[in-house]
Amino acid sequence: MAFFFPSSSVETNLATTKTFVSTVASVATTIVLIRSVARDLLPGEIVDCFFDGVRGFFRRFSSQLTIVIDEFEGLISNQIYDAAVTYVGKKISPSTRRFKVSKPDDAKRGFEITVKCDEFIMDVFNGIKFKWVFIRRGVESKSFSNNPRDHSEIRSLELSFHKKHKELVFASYLPFIMQEAKLMKQEARALRIFTVNCNGICDNLKDAWTPMTLDHPATFETLALEPDTKKFIVEDLERFVRRKEYYRKVGKAWKRGYLLYGPPGTGKSSLIAAMANYLHFDIYDLDLTVLSRNSDLRRLMIAMANRSIVVVEDIDCTIELQDRITSGYPNQRSVTLSGLLNFIDGLWSSCGDERIIVFTTNHKEKLDPALLRPGRMDIHIHMSFCTPSMFRQLAFNYLQLHHILFFSQIEEAILATHVTPAEVGEELLKMKNSDHHSTLQEVLQFLVQKKTEKEELEAQKRET
Repeated sequence: MAFFFPSSSVETNLATTKTFVSTVASVATTIVLIRSVARDLLPGEIVDCFFDGVRGFFRRFSSQLTIVIDEFEGLISNQIYDAAVTYVGKKISPSTRRFKVSKPDDAKRGFEITVKCDEFIMDVFNGIKFKWVFIRRGVESKSFSNNPRDHSEIRSLELSFHKKHKELVFASYLPFIMQEAKLMKQEARALRIFTVNCNGICDNLKDAWTPMTLDHPATFETLALEPDTKKFIVEDLERFVRRKEYYRKVGKAWKRGYLLYGPPGTGKSSLIAAMANYLHFDIYDLDLTVLSRNSDLRRLMIAMANRSIVVVEDIDCTIELQDRITSGYPNQRSVTLSGLLNFIDGLWSSCGDERIIVFTTNHKEKLDPALLRPGRMDIHIHMSFCTPSMFRQLAFNYLQLHHILFFSQIEEAILATHVTPAEVGEELLKMKNSDHHSTLQEVLQFLVQKKTEKEELEAQKRET
């Protein structure tokens, strides 16, 4: 069934619509004009106050609520503002027309892009839309003091949403933004490796560690390690970082202990770097030989940040576990076994969250059993000599090879001798030209030579 309307009715409706749109546009233009003229004739604070009042009047009839988040509260930086700028500033919508671009000093980061003031951003949380606007208000500079509020502008954010979501905003949305911003800042900054500053241990805790930028390229994708072992470590790390509440529930400090053991050159340091890059955790290289007493160890631990990896390399030879010496006269100018155990899982181990403690050793059999039990060294990872699967990874890393010529011969030679991934990598690094065939032949010759040397050494041992 078709419906027909008189042409006069249609024309009347169109005329009414045009009149309404024209009126709205005229009012909007008039308001903008009045605001512009007022700013030229009156102080900015008076103009802002007047238009804030006008907006407040109309908001009484609106279902929207607006939260104003200022950059400073008195002299104190507003953490919610900092978090919101980090979180919201990255959510640039396709409709955004004005951007702010900067280049941080950190060479690992690219351009930092955020929106300019008065641009709005829409965010969606739990299926609910939230509108953010960056606001900048000019104020008269009072002096040349260091007071942030004396500067020539005040910055703030306005968050608008339906009033029925007020409880959700305070209970879930803002805490979510705080947590997300923390993670985003963690991911954005460069990783650092810290070494012990002996002069700062007893003076200022802030000077107890000396930082340097960590730019190690190791990742789990490039690591020469058995695939099953890599998968196990990644899954264990992921499980650890998301179980904060579980650790609190069972009454344990939020930490995880790893023991990496095996001969030199098997990739223990590379695995630590891969763990740091994967989790984006800083590394604290704890050299126990430079410490004079257990109290130094406690002070260093207090000065460590959360979300970090504490590394004690060559634990079997970097500490004399004096209180297990049968002589009964321990050297009081050293870190003792009891001091180390308290650092790992005693009362002092709870001074810090989300920490991973990694011990390395070439001789696991030399370690005191008290160090090896779960809760102290939860995961034991054997870093083995090179295997065929490790060689495939190394060949891809160095030569970008997926298919390896005469791999069966190389596999047989690898299984017949003890060669470390570091040794194989060094041979691949010697590539004189782009002829991969020649490079693999040289590697095969190296493996055959290693096999011969091993057999000769075993024969000498049998003779003696």
